[in-house]
Amino acid sequence: MVRKDNRPRGIHWLALAVLVLVWGSSFILIKRGLIAFSSADVGALRIAISFMVLSPLLLTHLRKVPRRKLIYFVIAGIIGNGLPPFLFAIAQTVIDSYMAGVLNSLTPLFTLLIGVMFFGIRTRWVNAVGVAIGLAGAIGLMHAANGSEINNMWYGLFAVAAAVCYAINMNLIKRYLSEFSALTITSVVFMFIGIPALVYLFTWSDMVPVLANHPQGWESLGYITILAVVGTAVAMIIHNWLIKQTTALFTSTVTYLMPVVSIAWGIADGEAFFLLYMFWIVIILAGVYLTNKRLNRKNPQRLSPVKAL
Repeated sequence: MVRKDNRPRGIHWLALAVLVLVWGSSFILIKRGLIAFSSADVGALRIAISFMVLSPLLLTHLRKVPRRKLIYFVIAGIIGNGLPPFLFAIAQTVIDSYMAGVLNSLTPLFTLLIGVMFFGIRTRWVNAVGVAIGLAGAIGLMHAANGSEINNMWYGLFAVAAAVCYAINMNLIKRYLSEFSALTITSVVFMFIGIPALVYLFTWSDMVPVLANHPQGWESLGYITILAVVGTAVAMIIHNWLIKQTTALFTSTVTYLMPVVSIAWGIADGEAFFLLYMFWIVIILAGVYLTNKRLNRKNPQRLSPVKAL
């Protein structure tokens, strides 16, 4: 039930803090998963575990989806929930976890850019400026962190590509799936990607040998399980409850605070962080802020960072 008074209360601030901690911690959990598993296995495990957690909801919510709409669930599953787990895992085989977390904050920029280019979304000049500033900040951060190591910059682009996938997914959901609840969307899309992920894990992957022989195999699986269960299933329920209870603007605060958590985890884990990086991070977040400004004076809706990390 949507409240008439959308002003955030204590419970809403608590929910926001939980989302920031959960999604901001996602990248250090990916790093821990990569200790024992390959990037492909980490991505597949995240998807498969999330699917198994959500599968009890599947029959109930699948009945609510007309056949003509299933193709949009397939596309949303592949682009919004299937590719990003692999892209982030590949990126973090080279770049630091906090770097992936910061680059993930580009999602609202690409959401607006793709919406304008392909979905007929109207925008203002300040939003376009925000996109340009945010992208410039991302390029500056990757260059500052990697210097002459061009290959490392390419791995950073995998994280950027994941943000693009989230942005496409947000526009698809808003245009074609907005009539469905968050639980329906999440449970059904994972049906289309969860089953292939399980097939891969038990046929072509090294999951079973790693669990049997690697000294940290089960520990890495534990981290991936936390990420899949808490970071996907539970967090999405909290996020969509919060956006209905308050506003998209309040909920979008997650975008700005997530990098703080990912940076804190990175520093605590011994990742190199220099003052120059903070300059470029501030530039990125300034771009996100301008991109997230009101689309027009009659429509106060802001872009909300809806995704399934």
